[in-house]
Order: sequence, then structure tokens, then C-alpha cells
Amino acid sequence: MSTKYYTRWQNPVIKEALKTRRVLILSGPRQCGKTTLAQELSDPSSIYRTLDNTTLMNAALSDPEDFIKHGDNLMIIDEIQRAPLLLQAIKGNVDAHPQGYGRFLLTGSSNIQSLPQVTESLAGRVRTIRLRPISMGEYFGASPTFLKNAFKEKFTPHKGEYDKSIYLSLAFTGGYPEALHLTSTEDARQWHKDYLKALIERDLKEITNIRRKDSMRKLLEYLAAWSSKFMNLQAINSSLGIPRPTIESYINALETLYLVERIPSWTKTDYELVGKKDKFFMTDTGLMASLLKWQLEKVRLDGDKNGKLLETFVFTQLATLIDLQENDYDLYHYRDHANREIDFLVENKEGDYLGIEVKAGTAISQDSFKHLKWFKDNLAKKKEFIGIVLYTGTEVLPFGKGLWAVPISALWG
Repeated sequence: MSTKYYTRWQNPVIKEALKTRRVLILSGPRQCGKTTLAQELSDPSSIYRTLDNTTLMNAALSDPEDFIKHGDNLMIIDEIQRAPLLLQAIKGNVDAHPQGYGRFLLTGSSNIQSLPQVTESLAGRVRTIRLRPISMGEYFGASPTFLKNAFKEKFTPHKGEYDKSIYLSLAFTGGYPEALHLTSTEDARQWHKDYLKALIERDLKEITNIRRKDSMRKLLEYLAAWSSKFMNLQAINSSLGIPRPTIESYINALETLYLVERIPSWTKTDYELVGKKDKFFMTDTGLMASLLKWQLEKVRLDGDKNGKLLETFVFTQLATLIDLQENDYDLYHYRDHANREIDFLVENKEGDYLGIEVKAGTAISQDSFKHLKWFKDNLAKKKEFIGIVLYTGTEVLPFGKGLWAVPISALWG
């Protein structure tokens, strides 16, 4: 089976960063394409070493300083989280070459700087760039222009036939390259199952002491079921029968492996009714659907399930765009004690806002915009506010000044 090549949006960002930083960490979940991208960024003079190779791993642990010693060319070390001691040696090496930009490109399948055994932060010497599973924009070869255009009220749906079933099918596949190549839903489900099993049995050992793998697996299912919702830790604690501090440590481990993620509540106001709870999301909808053993046709007919899946799907697309333009945009959600909610709030560097609601249906009314309108009138104040309802219909439709119904495919249009 041939492998399709995808142009990753982070490619030019990494190339520019290597011109100004001595150390660059390319982090993201296993199998999202980090190694492929790192090798693509190398040249014939680059040194490439992977710590998935047992011999190289042993050499790195035996003599870290000698392992990373090299001239002025780029050294790529794959899966750096397997030998955190190398970071201390890398610090010494780059300090001895203060003008040597682009000395190290490190890849990690966990958030290396959050690991308990890591004592060296490389502060002032390193930049970390996140690589996620492939977004729909990367899959279709589009440009990452949605946020820039949305603030200008310009929306271009992707060409093609889209309806709810198509969007759900894309969400069921997710963005891992291997899963994208599989033509059968069952084959993709089996790939996701094997992927999670390998992570639980191998990678989690490098992060924390997981005493009950069955509980970790069950916790993952709970997190998938609560994706896009406000998680009830007390209910999970009662169901699993393990202490809450242990649950929280397990969740932190899953975040470190980039399997789950939280987005903060928008709180840039003294308005007393604003809530402050984070919202949890699975970082890949293919993993989410496989964990929950969902069937496409049943999910299509279940409003709660298809709503959660599509909101999580939109999150994965927005998060990739935010990562790519991290100095320009911040991502939040909004919820207050009057039960007014906005799925996503994007704030640009000028302090203007893009409010995004996600609807799984094709019928949009004025009522779909009520929380967006309230935020615009009461909290956005003198800032620009554009309100969007992303839906499974096909037309871009105005619903008042600064308010739009927009097909989900405009995210990669």
C-alpha cells in the first residue's frame, strides 16, 4: 500500500525557528508524523539518531555528553523523552556554542518538560512546537487561512459534497496518518485499539506509575464520553473506585501523552457570573469513536453523540490553526452561571473576538445565535465581535451584523 504525502503546516514554522533557536522540540503524540517531518527538514549533513533503537538508547544513557557531541550541523534526536538525561548534556553543548542556531531538533511523544524526571528546562535556549494528527486542511492541501479570514467575515466552504454523514465519517477516521490510509472503518478501529494498548503498556511507564491498567483504560473511555463537556470527576471517582488524586494524576499523564487536552474558560472580565471550569477534549476523534465503540449510523441518529463528536472534531481543526499562529490567537470557551455557553472563543492579538458555536444539524435559526448575541452586547463591549455558527449545511448565510451561519468545511476551505 502506498503512503500519501501530506504537506504539514508546521514545516515553514520549524524552518524559521531553527534560524533563531539553538534547540527546537517538536512534540506531539506517537504516530502523528513527527519523525517523517523531522527527516524532511534534515539535509545530507544532518545527524539523525532515534532512541527507539536499543543500541543508540544504551549509548545515550551510558555517555550523554559524548552521544550529543557534534560539529556545527543539525543533530536530530528522535523520541527524546526516552532519555531525559540528554537534556543536561544538550544544555552544556549549546552553552558552549552560543551562536550556534539550529544545533538540535528533538522530537518527543510526550510533553518532555512536564516529565517528573526532567530537571533541565533549557529556558532561553529552546522553543517547543506542537505537531498534531493531520488536520483536514493538511489532508486536502489547503492553506491555514480560516481564522484570518473569519475576522474579516470572509468564509469559503471547501469544494465538494458535504452533509452530516460525510462530516461524521471524517470524524470517525480522525487524523493519524496510518488510520487515514485504511479504507475500512473496522480496520481503523483496530488500529486505534492497538495504538492505545501500546501507549498504556509502554509509554505511560515513562511518565507515571500506573498500577491499574484496567482503570486507565476505563478512564480513557470516560474522557472520550465527556469530550466537549464539563467533566464530573466525582462521578468518575465513584464509578472507578480509585482516589480522586489518582484520577487527576492519570489525567495529567494522558495530557502529557497528548491524548486529552483542556481549554480554559474565558475570564477576562469582572462580570460575577462567569464560570471558570476547563473543558476537556479528546485530541483525535478517531480515537474517541473507537474507544466508545460507536457505529456511524447509530451516531448519526443520536443528537447527543453526533453533537459531541462534531464539536470535538471542530476543536481538533481549530487547535491546529491556533498552534500554527500561537502569537496571534488564543482559544477559550465561555460558560456562565446563567447557562449561557459559547463552544469556542478565539481572541486575536488586537483583543477582538471570534465566537464559534457548533451545530450538528442543517437547520439554523435566530435562536442558534442567542448566546453569541448576548456576549457581543454585554461582554465584547467596544471590541469587534464576529459570531459564527458552524453547521452541516452547505450555504454561508448572514443572520445580522457580524453573525453568520457557516458550513464546517470552511475550516479547510
